[in-house]
Amino acid sequence: MTKNEAREKAKSLVAKMTVEEKISQLLYTSAAIERLGIKEYNWWNEGSHGVARAGTATVFPHAIAMAATFDPELVNTVADVISTEGRAKYNKHVKFNDYDIFKGLTFWAPNINIFRDPRWGRGQETFGEDPFLTATLGMSFIKGIQGDGEFLKASACSKHFAVHSGPEKDRHGFDAKTNAHDLFETYLPAFEKTVKSGVTGVMGAYNRTNGEPCCAHSYLLLDILRKQWNFDGYIVSDCGALKDIYTDHHFTDTKAEAAAVALKSTCDLNCGETYEALIDAYEQDLITEEEITAAAERVYTIRFLLGEFEENRPYSDIPFSKLDCKEHRELNLKTAEQCLVLLKNDKSFLPLDKNTTKRIAVVGPNSLSVTALEGNYNGYASEYITVADGIRRVFADASISVEKGANYCIERPNDWSGFGNMLSDGIAAASEADITVLALGLDCSVEGEDTGFDDDYTACGDKRSLYLPKTQQKLAEAVCDVCDNVVVVLVCGSSIDLGDKVRNHAKAIIHAWYPGSLGGLAVANLLAGEVSPSGKLPVTIYRGDHNVPDFLDYSMFGRTYRYIEGDALYPFGYGLSYTKFAYDNVKLVSENEYTITVSAEITNVGDMKGIERAQVYASFTDSRTYTPHFQLCGVKAVELEVGEKAEVAFEIDRYWVKAVTDDGSRVDPDGKITLFVGGHQPDNMSNTLLGDECQKIEIQ
Repeated sequence: MTKNEAREKAKSLVAKMTVEEKISQLLYTSAAIERLGIKEYNWWNEGSHGVARAGTATVFPHAIAMAATFDPELVNTVADVISTEGRAKYNKHVKFNDYDIFKGLTFWAPNINIFRDPRWGRGQETFGEDPFLTATLGMSFIKGIQGDGEFLKASACSKHFAVHSGPEKDRHGFDAKTNAHDLFETYLPAFEKTVKSGVTGVMGAYNRTNGEPCCAHSYLLLDILRKQWNFDGYIVSDCGALKDIYTDHHFTDTKAEAAAVALKSTCDLNCGETYEALIDAYEQDLITEEEITAAAERVYTIRFLLGEFEENRPYSDIPFSKLDCKEHRELNLKTAEQCLVLLKNDKSFLPLDKNTTKRIAVVGPNSLSVTALEGNYNGYASEYITVADGIRRVFADASISVEKGANYCIERPNDWSGFGNMLSDGIAAASEADITVLALGLDCSVEGEDTGFDDDYTACGDKRSLYLPKTQQKLAEAVCDVCDNVVVVLVCGSSIDLGDKVRNHAKAIIHAWYPGSLGGLAVANLLAGEVSPSGKLPVTIYRGDHNVPDFLDYSMFGRTYRYIEGDALYPFGYGLSYTKFAYDNVKLVSENEYTITVSAEITNVGDMKGIERAQVYASFTDSRTYTPHFQLCGVKAVELEVGEKAEVAFEIDRYWVKAVTDDGSRVDPDGKITLFVGGHQPDNMSNTLLGDECQKIEIQ
C-alpha cells in the first residue's frame, strides 16, 4: 500500500467520525469505535534493543552498545529481528483480543538525541555523541524496523525532538537554550536525515527549547519538521509532556489551552491524558474541527500502512516461535561480541588460554547482574548469561570463585538483612586468585531515566561524577593491592574513569556497555580469544577530573570529541584489537555536487582474523565560522582473515563536510577539506594510544 493510498483510506474513515470520536483517537490509548468496526489501539510500544515490557523477546545490547559496532548493516539486521518479533507478538495479541499497552506495532524508537554530556543517564539509549554516526545508525535501525514491503512491518519513531539530553530531574520544566549554529550542526542533523529517509513517527521532548515547549514548538514542529523537511508522518508527545506545558513550563494557564497549542503545532497524538481536554478547547473555539481532523487522518494513515484493517493482515505468517529463537540468539551473541571495546591490553595480556586450570576470581557488583545486561527499555529474554556465567562456560577447566564485593553506590554496615558490607569477601576471593576479573559499573537503577533517586553519586538517573562510585572504587583498589593480574570489565552506558591506581594496575580493560542477555558469554569469548575485539567508542571517555562544561549549558563548546578542550582519556572512535590493520593507497575516486568517494586498501597484518571499523573524518583548513576539530563522515566494517587485503570505498555525503554558519546554514568551507582515513580519529591521543596515524587526502 502506498502512502497516498493509506492517506486516502484514512480520510475516508475519519470522515465518518464525530468530533468526539476523532478526539478519542488522538490519545495513545485510542478508543474502539464499534459502529465503524475499529478496535481499540494502544500506540505505546518500545523496541530500542528488543521488543520491550511485554514478555519474552530477544534482549539485544542497548543502543549505545550497538553504536560501538560502527556498523549500519548490523544495526539494520538487529532492527529487522526486533520488528519480526514485534509482529510475532502482535499476531497473537490480536488473536487473543489483547490490546494493552506495549502490544502494538508503533515502536517509539530510536532515541537519536546526541549524548552531549557524559553525566546524562539516558545516554545509554542513544547512538552516542556524534551527529553522523547517530544519523547513519538511526536510518539503518528505522529501515530495519519498518521493512521494505508493501506495508510497514512496524512503525519507528525518532525521539526526542529536539535539543534534549538532560538533566533528568529538571526535564519537565527545563529550557534548553541553544544557538542556530549548534542547533543545525549538532542537535538536528540526525532528525533531518531520519525524517528524509522515511521514519513514520517523531516524538517531541519534555523540555522547552529557546522558550517554547518542544511538543508545542512552532519553529521546530511547524517551520522545520513540517515545512522545511516535509514530514507527513505523525508527531507524538513524550509521555506526560503536554501536562508539563501548563503545570511546569507555565506556557499556558489551562489544560485546554495546552491541548490546543500542541494540536495547532501538529502534535497529533498525546501520550498522556491532556488531549481529553481537546473537547473543551474545541468548544472554547481554541481549535477547529479541521485541525482535529488533520491529526486524526495522520494517525490513521499509520494504522492503514501497518495493515490493521486488511482482511489478510500482512506478516500474519510470522510464528510466535520466533521470539528469542536460536537464530536470533546467535545474532544477539554476535552483536554483543562486536560491541565490546578493548580499552587497554598491557603487553598483550589478553587473550587468556581458555584451557587454563588457573584460579579465576570474578568480583564486583556486575559479576552476576542480570539488570546490567538489560540496560533499560528492555524485554525479558528466555536465557541470561552473566559475566560470571560466561566465564564458567568458556573457562571450563579453571577454578572459579565469584563474589559481589560491593553494591553499586551505597556503602553501609551489614544489618539483619545482610549484603551491605561485602568488601572483605571480594578482597579474599581476589587474594587467592591467579587472575581477577573485576566486573564493575552501573545498572539502570543508578543511571537511567528520571529515577527520582538522589544520593552523592546519582541525581534522578544522571551521574554526579565521572569516576566509579566510591564503594566500587574502594573494592577495585583493594583488589589491585592483593592480585597482580586484574582485568576490568566495565558494564555501564557511559563514560567512567576507573581512577589512576586501578587503570594503571589493570592488565586489561573492557568496556562492555549494557551488552544484552548473552553479554556475559560475549565477554568470556573475548577474554578467551574466541573473537578479536572490534568495538570502537561511540562516546569520549573523559578523565574523572576533566573540566566538563555545566550540565545545564547546551553550547557545544568543550563538549564531545568535536569540541573537546584538552585530551580525552580514551577518545571517540578508539578501540584495540588482537590483530592489526594497515591502511594504504588512500585516493580520491570521484566527487560531484552531492558526494565525495574515497577508497583505501586495508590489510590485516596481524595474526588473527578480525573486523576493522574503518572511519573517515573531515577537518577544514579555513572557514568563516567555527567548526569541529574533526567530523566523522564515513564508516565501514571490514572483516579480514590474516594477510587478507580489501579495497574499501567510502561514499561521503557532502552534507557532512559543510561548515555551519551562525544562522544555521550549511556552506562549503572557505579552504580545503582534509579527509583522514583510518581505524580511529586523527587526534594526538588516538595516535599515541594506537601507535599509528591516519592516512589523509585533501579535497579542493
